[in-house]
Amino acid sequence: MPITATEIERMLRESFPQAQISVEGDDGAHFAAQVIDESFRGMNRVQQQRAVYAALKGKMDGSNGELHALALTTRAPA
Repeated sequence: MPITATEIERMLRESFPQAQISVEGDDGAHFAAQVIDESFRGMNRVQQQRAVYAALKGKMDGSNGELHALALTTRAPA
């Protein structure tokens, strides 16, 4: 069963409840997400993205992952 943008957003909200989150995409495999959260302050971009991938709980793991591509933008609030 393909993953949905709504499901991705729900998973991200579990880890980043105060974040500004937007997820776009409707083909079930390729999405774009923006996550703006205070917890990212002081982290470099790689650390921020690793935190987001961890929140996705293995949905992107290898060829068996439900989520095949995620264009990700992360930052702390201005």
